[in-house]
Amino acid sequence: MAATISPPVDLSAALVAAPPTLAEWLVILPVAWCLAIGALLVMLRRPIGLHPAIAIAGLAGLVLIDGLLLKEIAENGPLTMVMGRWLPPFGIAFTADLTGALFAFAAALVALVAGVFSLADINDSGRRYGFYPLLMLLMAGVSGAFLTGDIFNLYVWFEVLLISSFGLLVLGSEPEQIDGTVKYGFLNLIATTLFLIATGYLYAVFGTLNMADIATKAEALRDRAPLMTLTGLFMLAFAMKAAAFPVNFWLPASYHTPRVAVSALFAGLLTKVGIYALVRVMVMHFPVEREELSFILAVAGALTMIVGVLGALAQTDFRRILGYLIVSGIGSMLAGIAVGGPGGIGGAIFYALHSMLVMTGLYFASGIAMRLGASSSIAALAGLYRRHVGFAALTLMLCFAVSGLPPFSGFWPKVMLVKAALDIGAWWLAAALLLAGFLTTIVTGRLFLLAFWREAPPADGEAVSLSPAAFGPLAVLAGLTLLIGLYPEPLLAIIQDAAAGLAEPSAYVNSVFPEGGPQ
Repeated sequence: MAATISPPVDLSAALVAAPPTLAEWLVILPVAWCLAIGALLVMLRRPIGLHPAIAIAGLAGLVLIDGLLLKEIAENGPLTMVMGRWLPPFGIAFTADLTGALFAFAAALVALVAGVFSLADINDSGRRYGFYPLLMLLMAGVSGAFLTGDIFNLYVWFEVLLISSFGLLVLGSEPEQIDGTVKYGFLNLIATTLFLIATGYLYAVFGTLNMADIATKAEALRDRAPLMTLTGLFMLAFAMKAAAFPVNFWLPASYHTPRVAVSALFAGLLTKVGIYALVRVMVMHFPVEREELSFILAVAGALTMIVGVLGALAQTDFRRILGYLIVSGIGSMLAGIAVGGPGGIGGAIFYALHSMLVMTGLYFASGIAMRLGASSSIAALAGLYRRHVGFAALTLMLCFAVSGLPPFSGFWPKVMLVKAALDIGAWWLAAALLLAGFLTTIVTGRLFLLAFWREAPPADGEAVSLSPAAFGPLAVLAGLTLLIGLYPEPLLAIIQDAAAGLAEPSAYVNSVFPEGGPQ
């Protein structure tokens, strides 16, 4: 009996028929690259002397990949690649727009300079315990969070970076580090649990987790679904991740405990992932609910700014001061999200990118100061200006930048945020932004006067020299803050386009659903 031949099956309704283009591979390549380099480092765990060179080469490659991705998106619009060739919303999508690409590129740059700085900061013990594989795993999580187009996938990448950050925090196994890890882990696990609950609730309401699909369905569901409750859950979870008031106390309790290279990485990256997620969800998915919650966000932003900078004024430990300044900067970003519009959202994105560079550099400065002065207390440090004039000058530049003073990178986002607040009549929020900047100037001025300018007693023994691995990354970041401050136009143009793409996500949606909507 002849066998029955089944008719050919048309898979075009379920699968992506065309092979991915080379440009589309750039969307997933940052994550795959970091995981591959991390796996290589684990396999080469015995010859730990190779780890720094491999990791730094890998991070340089990541900067190149993210730079090409940013260039491609700036020229041709958002890119999407779907896992397993399954059509969205069923296939897990990686979608990169200007906002995600900007954050990914800045994160890669911060990781590269931190990797170079680690040559002078991470000893053989830290290398044996896996600093460089954990660094690559952290960057896989951070890159995935910035480039994913799926809410549950965003949760997964948060978990990846959280797991790797635990390992980096406890590196060294000193009591202070273990204490900081417990505090950091407990509060972040609560935030992660809230995030997971909100994600389950989101799926129950929308029946999808694809970000583009959610953006298209939100308007139709607004009158018959509890979107305000859903938005509130996401806002609380991401605000906790970003260390916003009143759930900010975990950050100053933990960021001063690990190695300086680890603190610098965390300062530049982790809270900014929370801010990115908050911007993505509240601006692109729930703009009406963001508007309704804007006053609460604005109050939280103002309190975060002021409480953070007052906390910094009360500290004498260099790294604890910086921890509170991170918190204060998060308040400025929240203020921008609350204000909304091109000025507010653009100002928040600009401030986040500026903070990634400046706070990383200031943590480098704290580590160099501890090496030169044999202490982390600004009450004990003195005379650093005489010991190393170049180091003092670079630190002063970063202090000006974090205070929002010209001609450095912090000036422009501060101007954008103040103007945006005044444009909507929120004079009190503009006043809070200016007050926070003024108090930050006092904090950094006090730090510089005590640790650098104050006369020191004659030192015993030989002078401590700075290695290029420690001084070079600091110089690069200080130079970037000056360059952005003097010539902000190219970055500002990209940021304005990124903010417009979040407010009107049609290009983002079309990259996921080229036919105009989910099939």
